[in-house]
Amino acid sequence: MTETVAAARPHLSSHLPSLGALAAFEAAARHLSFTRAAEELALTQGAISRQVAGLEAQIGVKLFERVRQRVTLTAAGAAYAAEVRGALRGLSAATLNVMAFRGAGGVLDLAILPTFGTRWLIPRLPRFTEAHPGVTINFATRVRPFDFAREGHDAAIHFGEPIWPGAKLHRLMGEEIVPVASPALVARHRLVEPADVLRVPLLQQATRPRAWEQWLGEAGLDPARATPGPRFEQFAMVAQAAVAGLGLAIVPRFLVEDELRAGVLVIPFDRPSRSREAYWLVYPEEKAALPAVAAFREWLLAETA
Repeated sequence: MTETVAAARPHLSSHLPSLGALAAFEAAARHLSFTRAAEELALTQGAISRQVAGLEAQIGVKLFERVRQRVTLTAAGAAYAAEVRGALRGLSAATLNVMAFRGAGGVLDLAILPTFGTRWLIPRLPRFTEAHPGVTINFATRVRPFDFAREGHDAAIHFGEPIWPGAKLHRLMGEEIVPVASPALVARHRLVEPADVLRVPLLQQATRPRAWEQWLGEAGLDPARATPGPRFEQFAMVAQAAVAGLGLAIVPRFLVEDELRAGVLVIPFDRPSRSREAYWLVYPEEKAALPAVAAFREWLLAETA
């Protein structure tokens, strides 16, 4: 059955232009000059022109407007150039990786949630590097879903619903969210029971706009009566603002364990709320078999089991 399905699909190479044509087009698009593209690629201007003309004929789309001695990209050409540039960059990175690691291990370009990365993931990474010394992880921070093809990352840690078109998702864990504040703020405002939160500023986390609404609703309180406080992009900033006494924060318990142990934050009333969303490992389907992705996936799932 697998063979029948595969035979029914068109071969990828049936509509794939040559790398030479794509490289010529990308260079010409970047420089807006066939002459400068030819200099960069050590070709003649005529060769660049023939490659681009052949590419336009193959895909049936006009990529450049030619006016006297100048060329400009059409709208389709500009969009195609961005995609081709990303694809060529990915091929270059893949080639360098396989050369450097002889096909084993490799480099994992990972997008992480900043506070989750610094508070939970990075402290555990020595165990991964000990088990997989041939894998190098490069980190970038992303707080919202993005286009893997455009940004070039191999995988990401995502919080939210299991929705990411064209990607595979593995559930890592849920979270328990709790209200926290500095001991001084708790004492000053006499925070004893849940209703007391309505008398203090509630610190906001930009990517969790409904966190307080959920907690207040579960506590039987009207969110409309709450006093909104400052809004922050990252949980680390929210936690630090709470330590400074700027208001009451609501955060995942595991992200503020250090502050709770040190006593600079306290939970004034232990009314935790289970988040309706979860943390996920996400990666493009076509990268599932990459050694670095596979090694990180198996390790991370074991860590969060």
